[in-house]
Amino acid sequence: MGRHTDLIHRGERPAKTGSTALTTPIYETATFVFDSARDVERYQDGSFPAYLYSRYENPTLVAVEEKIAAVDGAEQSLVFSSGMAATSTAMFSLLKAGDEVVCASAIYGGTFHLIEHLLTHFGIERRFVSLEALATPASVIGPKTKLVWFETPINPTLRCVDIRAVAQACMAAGVLSGIDNTFASPINQQPLAMGIDLSMQSATKYLNGHSDVTGGVLSGTRAMLAPINKTRRLLGGVMDPLPAYALSRGLKTLPLRVARHNANAMAVAHALEGHASIERVYYPGLSSHPDHAIAAAQMSGFGGMVCVDVKGGQPGAYKAFDRLKIFQRAASLGGVESLCSLPVLTSQYGLTDAELEKAGVTRGMMRLSIGLEDPEDLIGDLVQALR
Repeated sequence: MGRHTDLIHRGERPAKTGSTALTTPIYETATFVFDSARDVERYQDGSFPAYLYSRYENPTLVAVEEKIAAVDGAEQSLVFSSGMAATSTAMFSLLKAGDEVVCASAIYGGTFHLIEHLLTHFGIERRFVSLEALATPASVIGPKTKLVWFETPINPTLRCVDIRAVAQACMAAGVLSGIDNTFASPINQQPLAMGIDLSMQSATKYLNGHSDVTGGVLSGTRAMLAPINKTRRLLGGVMDPLPAYALSRGLKTLPLRVARHNANAMAVAHALEGHASIERVYYPGLSSHPDHAIAAAQMSGFGGMVCVDVKGGQPGAYKAFDRLKIFQRAASLGGVESLCSLPVLTSQYGLTDAELEKAGVTRGMMRLSIGLEDPEDLIGDLVQALR
C-alpha cells in the first residue's frame, strides 16, 4: 500500500465480535487479564502473543506505532509521552559513561539542555559542532563518538543539514546517527531511507496536527529499537492510550494537512521577503535561503515553518508579536492554527548570547507556525502587525 493509504488503514484492530470496528478502540486499561498461570508463563517466554501491562505495551499504542512505522518507512516505531521523553530515552539507551555524543550547536533548546546539563551527570561526554563543521561530517567524529545527533530543518532558523552526508560518514565510522525530523514530517522528508539509524519526531506537532496531544516517536530497525523499548519500560515514558487514539486520528489527514502547510508557508515567505520591517526571512523553499539546494535535494516539500528577523531587534519583535490578531501567541507548532512564538522566550530561553550566536538565533526573531487558514488572511495579519 502507499504511505497515504497506510495512514488511514494500517493498524486498525478488529473487535472480538461478529462485526469489525472501523477505528482503533481506546484500550484505557492499566493491566490485562490472563486465564491461567500457563498463559502468563507463555507470554513471558514470547510464545503467547498478549498484553500484560500498559507501561509495557497496549493495543491502542501498537496500532498507532504501526501507522507511524509505515509512513516513516521503518521496521518499527515506538511512541512516548513527549518528544523529549523519546529523545532522552534514546540517549540513555544508546550511550554510557565515557561515550561521546556529537550534536549540532543549532538544535532545539530542550535537546541542548538535556545533553549539556543532564547527560553529563552520568559521565556521557558531549561536543557541540557548528553547521559549517557538519558540512564535512567525517571531521566531527572522534574516537569516543558513539552518536551524532542533529535536526533538519533546524529550530528556529530552518537551516538544513545534508542528511545523506551525515549518514554516510557515520556508517563509515561505525557511529550511530540520529535525527530530529519534527519540522519536516515524514511527508516532506524520509531520513531513514537516506541511511539515518534513528528518526525522532515530536508527535505533538505535525503528526497529530491539532494541538491537543503531547507525544513523541522513535522509528528505526527492530534491532535499533529493542534496547530503547526496554529503557522505555524502565523510565515509564510511554504514551497513554487516549492521546495515542487522538494521534492515530490525526495521522489520517497528515498528507492533506502537510500539503496545505507547505503551500501557505511558501506564500507567507514570499510575501514577507523584502518587507520594509523585516531584516531577513528564513524559509528553505526560498532561493535566497543559504541551504535551499540541500533542502531541494532531500525534501519533497519545504514545511510549514517560517522564521523572520524583525527590524529593531527584540523591541521590534515584541511590538509585532503583541499586535497579531489571527496568529495566536503560543509555543509549539504544527497544528491547524497559525502560531507565533519568540525563540528567546521559548525554545532558546535561558541560552547565553554566545550560545544564541552559535545556534544562529537573534533576539529579534519571530517563529511562525503557518496553519491551514486562508493565506491572504495570514499575510494581512503579519503586514498589519509589522506596520
